[in-house]
Amino acid sequence: MLILGIDTSCDDTSASVVEDGAAVLSNIISNQTEIHRKYGGIVPELASRRHIEMIWPVVGEALTTAGLRPEDLDGIAVCKGPGLIGSLLIGCSFAKAVCYAKAKPLIAVNHLEGHIFAAFLEVPRPEFPFLALIVSGGHTSLYKVEGFSRYEELGRTRDDAAGEAYDKVSKLLGLGYPGGPVINKLAREGNPKAIDFPRAYLPESFDFSFSGLKTAVLNYVKQQSGSRDQSAEKTGDRPGNSSFILHPSSLPDIAASFQASVVDVLVRKTEWAIKKKWIKKVVLSGGVAANSELRRRMKEMAEERRVELFVPSLLLCTDNAAMIAAAGYHHLMAGNIAGLDLNPQAYLPL
Repeated sequence: MLILGIDTSCDDTSASVVEDGAAVLSNIISNQTEIHRKYGGIVPELASRRHIEMIWPVVGEALTTAGLRPEDLDGIAVCKGPGLIGSLLIGCSFAKAVCYAKAKPLIAVNHLEGHIFAAFLEVPRPEFPFLALIVSGGHTSLYKVEGFSRYEELGRTRDDAAGEAYDKVSKLLGLGYPGGPVINKLAREGNPKAIDFPRAYLPESFDFSFSGLKTAVLNYVKQQSGSRDQSAEKTGDRPGNSSFILHPSSLPDIAASFQASVVDVLVRKTEWAIKKKWIKKVVLSGGVAANSELRRRMKEMAEERRVELFVPSLLLCTDNAAMIAAAGYHHLMAGNIAGLDLNPQAYLPL
């Protein structure tokens, strides 16, 4: 079964061909980081416009790389949400048009479901049931996965997602966008115990909260800077630049201490779920799953608890269409076909 996956949920235009929900024949991603970097974050209107420009070239390259024509496909899977509504509309509209023109089944996939099934694109593959921790710029959620389409949400963020906190702290420190990779790199040079930033463990709950941590970093920076750049104060904070005056030598410790707080909470919550649900398999996915410290700490915890840990390769952690195609295969096998009246949804629970 050959499935073409399409993902335009945020700022990456991606298309992939996956065979039998497991073998990736192609996975093409057009990244928009350089477009949004100067704004310090994703501008939805610019993202959707770029998707319009890139959707045909990316799909065409995915088919060419796989050595296929549209007629060879058994179905087209598209991300229907959650995500930026303007971006989602491009992918859904394109998928519906091709399905109509080529008489192919249309398959609607939840973006979070895609992240879970990214773990099935590599060997070894997890067996049900397992816990899935999805950590990205827009999501921080913990699920118990009993089987395909059998998901129990154990917890999710009550405010900022972990990746969103990384981006906001990076902007606060003047490190630029995207914040995750730059903070992760800088943290390697710092002391994670230098600053005692708070950990919002929320006792008796698997939910997450990172807004308080973000505020704690802001307050610390204010205290340490003492004075502000007057020109920045008049014009407002410039995207990608901090209006606070900090000695460069202090940045690694701030980055490392912030990252330690985020990682501690993510690992501890997962550990709680392992003990409470008696499940010995864990999938870690989402863009923040590419973070080296999170991967290291999760591996340590898994070894201590004698738990099987499944973490996709870096390319499959970030948004990609291969994971959409992988989940789409299971939908097609179950007969879950969408109509051509499919509309994307910005907010969509799993």
